Amino acid sequence: MTDKTSIEVNEVSEEISQEVSQEVSAEEASKPVLKKAGFATIIGRPNVGKSTLMNRMIGQKIAITSYKPQTTRTKIRTIYTGDEGQIVFLDTPGIHESRTKLGAYMVKAAKGTLKEVDVILWLVEPRQKLSDEDKAIIELLKEVKTPVIVVINKIDKVKKAEILPVIDLFSHEGVFHEIIPVSARTGDGVDQLMKDIFELLPVGEPFYDEDMVTTQTEREIAGEIVREKALRLLQEEVPHGIAVTIESMKMRSRKGKGDICDIEASIICEREGHKRIVIGKGGEMLRKIGTDARKDIENMLQCQVNLKLWVKVRRDWKDDDTQMRSFGYDERKL
Repeated sequence: MTDKTSIEVNEVSEEISQEVSQEVSAEEASKPVLKKAGFATIIGRPNVGKSTLMNRMIGQKIAITSYKPQTTRTKIRTIYTGDEGQIVFLDTPGIHESRTKLGAYMVKAAKGTLKEVDVILWLVEPRQKLSDEDKAIIELLKEVKTPVIVVINKIDKVKKAEILPVIDLFSHEGVFHEIIPVSARTGDGVDQLMKDIFELLPVGEPFYDEDMVTTQTEREIAGEIVREKALRLLQEEVPHGIAVTIESMKMRSRKGKGDICDIEASIICEREGHKRIVIGKGGEMLRKIGTDARKDIENMLQCQVNLKLWVKVRRDWKDDDTQMRSFGYDERKL
C-alpha cells in the first residue's frame, strides 16, 4: 500500500469515526434525563435540630422548631422537588424513653418509618462520646437494611478540629453509608447532604406535584404554628402538656379590603395551674402567643388573619387514648 493510499484510508477512517461519534452524542442528548424519587426519614434524639434541618432542605419553614425537646409529635411529610428529582422527607419525633402514652406514640411514630424509606438520616450533635441513647439507636439501625447517613449537626458551634474525632467515632461502628457534618442553622454542608441522598434514591416518577411542599393541610399547619409560639414563650413545665385544636377556619371576602381568614383555636393543657400560666397576668401571655402566631399564619395564607384563642383544661390527656386521638395523635394510623 502506497503512502498516498494509506493517507486516504486514514482520512476515511477518521470521517467514519467522527460520524459515529456525532450519532452517539446525538443519541445520548436525545435520551430523557432519568430523575430519582424516594423517601428519607430524619431520626435522632430530641432537640438535635431535625425540624430545622428539614426546613432548610426544602427551602421553607413547615415543621415547628423550638429550643425545647420533643417539639415534633407526629411524622411530618414534606417534599423537595428539583432538577435531580424528588425527595419526600419524614420528620419524626425524637427517639427517647417514653413515660406517657403520648410519649410512646411519638417513639412508635419515629421507629415506624425506618423500614418505609429509602434513606435514613440520623441527626447527631458533635459530641465525642456516645450516650446510652446513641448506642440504643445504633443497635436499632443495625436491624434495618436501609442505608444510613449520619448527619453531624451544629458544626457552627464547635471548632473544625473537634469535628474529626466525632467522624472517627461513628466510622468505627462500620454500619453507616456516609458521615456528613452540617449546620442546619447556616446551611453549611446541606448541599452535599442533598447530593448524597439523591445518590441513594431509586430512579422513578415523582410522588407529588412539583409545587407541593407538604402533605399537611393549612388547618394543621396553623395549629402547629400556635403550638410553636406557646413552646417558645411558656415555662419549661407547661409545653409538653399542651395541644392545639383548630375549632374553625373560614375565609371571607371584604369589599375593597381583600380576604380575611377567621380562625378560632383552643390551647389544651392538663392543669388549672397551667391554664393560668398560658393566659398570663391580665391575658398578656395569651395575647403574645396570638400575636406571634397570627403573623406566621398570615405569611402562610398571604392574607389578613383574625385569630381568637381559648385555653381549656383536659386533665391527663396525654395518657387518655380517646383524647389523644381527638387531638390528632392516633396510634392506629401509624
